[in-house]
Parts: sequence; C-alpha cells; structure tokens
Amino acid sequence: MKAHIRYEAAFEDYVRSRGIPYVAVDEAKRAAFRDARLKSFDFIVYSARQPNWLVDVKGRRWRSRNGRKPTWENWVTQADIDGLSQWQEVFGSDFRALFVFAYGLDPGAEPPPEIVHSFRGERYVFAGVALDDYRLHARVRSPKWGTVNMPVAEFIRHVRPLEQWL
Repeated sequence: MKAHIRYEAAFEDYVRSRGIPYVAVDEAKRAAFRDARLKSFDFIVYSARQPNWLVDVKGRRWRSRNGRKPTWENWVTQADIDGLSQWQEVFGSDFRALFVFAYGLDPGAEPPPEIVHSFRGERYVFAGVALDDYRLHARVRSPKWGTVNMPVAEFIRHVRPLEQWL
C-alpha cells in the first residue's frame, strides 16, 4: 500500500471508517516466494463472512456519459493477474483475491449516494471484481503495455459495490 497514492489512501479510509479489519501491505518489504519476486497487492481485508480478501486497488476516473452511466474503465496488467493468482494460492482457501476499482468521481457524476465515499475533498466509488472472474473474462488491451481488461458487458455482470464483498 502506498499512502501517497490517493486511491489507496481513500480505500484505507473507507475500510477504517466502517470498522473493517485490514492490514496494509508494506510494499517496501515485498516478499519473495519460490525464488520469484511477486507483484504485491495492497491490503488484506478480513471479512465478517468467508472468504477474506487479498485486495489490489486500481485507481480510475468515473467518467460518465451524459452525466449518468460510468464508462467502467477496468484495465489491469497481466502482471497484476499473475501476482494475485500466486498470492491467492499462497494464502490458501480462506483467502480470495479481489480487484477493487477506486473510481474518483468527476464533477457532475452522480452515482447512487449510498455508494459514494468522501475523502480529502474528493468523492469515490469502490467496486470489486473477484480475480477468478476477472481472469476468466480478461481480454488483451495492449500487448505493448501488457494490459488486459474485461469487456464492459462482462464487467457489469461481475462488478459489485465494495460493501457487498465485505
């Protein structure tokens, strides 16, 4: 977790303000596993119901069309998927990996107020997609940059507000 990254700081404020137990992962102390350095995730979040979550926060902008529907930017790198997949194996069956898309709201964007979180004068919506679903539906976005994304229709089928995961 990088405290200077506003999306990660906003996510931490979200879980803290709701009394959800979590551990922020110190990226400076990245672990090595099986002689390979794995890409770190950002948080371990303990759920009141199983499973617990290995969370990788991805900051995106909530750009709306005509002030209503978001564009649902959801790209990640293949390294994000590969690293989270390995961490999910390491942690075992009590833990699952979750991409949390922290959408910073553009002025005029008005999602349902019950899913908006305010932090440091900005507004955010946190939406999650389980790694297993993301991996199943991911398509190459940019071979040059090593990025993938879910087609919007699939993303909409699998994404849920963060509170529904925890």
